[in-house]
Amino acid sequence: MTDTAVVPRTPLTLLGTGAMGTALARTWLAAGHEVTVWNRTAARAEALAAEGAAVAASAAEAVAANRLVIACLLDDASVGEALEGADLAGRDLVNLTTGTPAQGRTRAAWARARGARFLDGGIMAVPPMVGQPESGGYVFYSGSPELFEEHRDTLAVPAGTRYAGADPGFAALHDVALLSAMSGMFAGVAHAFALIRPEDIAPKDLAPLLVDWLTAMAPAAHAGAERLQSGDYTGGVVSNLAMQVAGNATLLRTAVEQRVSPELLTPYMRLMERRVAQGHGDEDGTGVVELLDLRRR
Repeated sequence: MTDTAVVPRTPLTLLGTGAMGTALARTWLAAGHEVTVWNRTAARAEALAAEGAAVAASAAEAVAANRLVIACLLDDASVGEALEGADLAGRDLVNLTTGTPAQGRTRAAWARARGARFLDGGIMAVPPMVGQPESGGYVFYSGSPELFEEHRDTLAVPAGTRYAGADPGFAALHDVALLSAMSGMFAGVAHAFALIRPEDIAPKDLAPLLVDWLTAMAPAAHAGAERLQSGDYTGGVVSNLAMQVAGNATLLRTAVEQRVSPELLTPYMRLMERRVAQGHGDEDGTGVVELLDLRRR
């Protein structure tokens, strides 16, 4: 005889129904969870009401509805303002609002003082990726390991989960580290497109070359990580920093010839030059990290 019993779905409260909050809510609703939502601008929650969500008149009312409370608001200050009058005793608060590591740690202490367990989150996805397992989107979580284990299945409904550790600041730290690397990549891509813009070269023809090249270069992060771990920045170096700095002259000269501003490149190039001037020309670029670490200055 086949067991057709329905596995109970954890009911939850979601604070914030902007683009990301709405995508999260819809995924949980589609998976059979009872979802209570609240948004400062009530009209933005109406579409979710039509899809089965219960709409609370206040954040405090929404918090009272369920033990699992998820916040996806504008910023850390918005979280504090929304929850100021709510009774958090016995609640599990998961904060998916974008913030800094320090804000995550402070908010964790704030929640514990009010009797709640706390997880901070960093969403590595944009709204269209939510609820699409093939998209590769996921969320970093850090804070209470007990809370994470208890609600892991529920949290995994909209996107994959990656637990970053008990330190509540680690989710935001991982999030910002990856986004910072992405920003550098976008800067390079923008400069590349600017170089070809005056010529009879279609951006759509350069794009696959950029993707292939950046994909081929990305594993250099593994070598950099190993060098940072060992403290030896010279082992196995193929193209040393002195050689790279010499090559930068060609990059800058080409920018001049193409009448393109080098401002996206020069900050990093200046750091490379400083590292060589300090006598580290035989390293790869990993040593630049030393110049960025303000604790070592």
